[in-house]
Amino acid sequence: MSPSQIRHPESAGQNQSSRSAKGNKYVRRILTEAAQAAVKTKGSHFQVVFRRLLPRLGYKQALWAIAHRLCRLVWKILHEKVRYIEQGAQRDLKALKKRMHSMARSLRQLGYNVNLEIAPAGSAPATS
Repeated sequence: MSPSQIRHPESAGQNQSSRSAKGNKYVRRILTEAAQAAVKTKGSHFQVVFRRLLPRLGYKQALWAIAHRLCRLVWKILHEKVRYIEQGAQRDLKALKKRMHSMARSLRQLGYNVNLEIAPAGSAPATS
């Protein structure tokens, strides 16, 4: 391996390693199980974050990122007496609206006329 290929995860004397410390193995195990459950819960904020991180980090690292978020959340709830309010569905609607406008913009750039209208309640989308 040449010296240019060796990666030194350090900047200004600070270690920038992506590895986490070993820590307590029992707490790590509980956190990963809780993260697994949070990721599988439909409509949860953690599921949305996990799906966003998954392509970039891979399954294990994305799951550990969720476990880390859970750890910080639990600490904040216990020490600062903060109340937790699930916000997965609210943010999901915002993301859906943003995606809808982005897709309409892309179609307009391709030369299509796009008119965004809200469908009446109970009507099924048209299929061709």
